[in-house]
Amino acid sequence: MAILPILCFPDPRLHKRAQPVAQVDERVRAIVADMFETMYHAKGIGLAATQVDIHERIVVIDVSEERNQPLVLVNPELVWASPETRIGEEGCLSVPGIYDGVERALAVQVRAQDADGHSRVIEAEGLLAVCMQHEMDHLLGKVFVEYLSPLKRGRIKTKLLKQQKAEQAER
Repeated sequence: MAILPILCFPDPRLHKRAQPVAQVDERVRAIVADMFETMYHAKGIGLAATQVDIHERIVVIDVSEERNQPLVLVNPELVWASPETRIGEEGCLSVPGIYDGVERALAVQVRAQDADGHSRVIEAEGLLAVCMQHEMDHLLGKVFVEYLSPLKRGRIKTKLLKQQKAEQAER
C-alpha cells in the first residue's frame, strides 16, 4: 500500500471525467487499498480516484468515528435522490482548508460494485449521502467549489494558488 499524492484545486486534472472500470480485479483492489491509506492519512471521509490522478470510477468512503466501516464504490450510479435537500458545510481533500455550504439531497440510493465486483444498491442519508454525492461529483470532473458563486470560487482559487507557490518555494 502507498499514500498517493492528492491533486489540489485548481489542477485541471480534477476536471477529467472518470472512465468505467471494466473488471474489478487485483489491480483495482490495489488502487482501493492505496486510496483508503491515502484518505485515512489525510484525515478525510471520502476520496475519489480522480483526486489521486486515477481517472476511473472508484470511490472510497468511511464516515465512521472509529474509521472501521470502509465502503468501496466501483462504477457508482445515482439511482434515486430525495427531492428534499439541505445546505450543509462541505470540505474537500483537494481544496484544503476551505469549507462552504452546498445544497445536496437528504437521501440517495446508489448502485455500485464492491471490492469483490458484486453489485449492490446502497441507501444512504445524512453524512453518508452527502459524501457519496460529493465523491461522485469528482468522477464527473466537478469539485464542490463549483457550486459556489464565481466570486467565492475566484477567491478560493487565488488563495490556493498562493499557498501552492509558497510551498514550492520552500522546497
